[in-house]
Amino acid sequence: MPTFTPTSPAALARLVADELVELPGRRVLAVDGADAAEPVELGRRIVETLSDRGRSAAVVSMHDYVRPASLRMEYGRDDEWSYRTAWFDYEAVRREIVDAMRTEGRWLPALWDEERDRSARAAIRAAQADLVLVLAGPMLLGRGLDFDLAIRLELSAQAALRRTPAEQRWTLPAVRDHTAEHPEEATWTVRWDHPDRAALRG
Repeated sequence: MPTFTPTSPAALARLVADELVELPGRRVLAVDGADAAEPVELGRRIVETLSDRGRSAAVVSMHDYVRPASLRMEYGRDDEWSYRTAWFDYEAVRREIVDAMRTEGRWLPALWDEERDRSARAAIRAAQADLVLVLAGPMLLGRGLDFDLAIRLELSAQAALRRTPAEQRWTLPAVRDHTAEHPEEATWTVRWDHPDRAALRG
């Protein structure tokens, strides 16, 4: 039986930062969680904690790596399979962030402007020698992406429903099914129904 240790966003950020400061060089951390878990918010907290310790760090949201609306919504605006397979450009993440940072010392902070449905026109950035990129968003694990460390934010069905706007609830089965079918082990798995009363699985 797994054991659970109480934690909080600040404590989790410190725990992750402690691990990362022991890893030299450029690193990629995944914060995997449905939008309802606000993985980008945790990613920002981790970046802030790392910066306070003198480590270069930045967060990238998967919503800056969506595909054009014509591809995302080819089969309708609420097609679960499209959300799993065509909504986010995971291959671009591999190419422009994970591989580019490690092999070429560069990274692209955003690929596509989801709201305006056009290229983000973001400039390629040079990666500092000690840079940690925190990639935050849904369904990151189980994609064959080579992360150095990963956090999985788990929500119960009730919490996910409660924290997801009605017009976006169609995405929840897609996230649930992807996680069930691709149970890649994360470095840290956290029960996140109430972030101020979170629990870290041991």
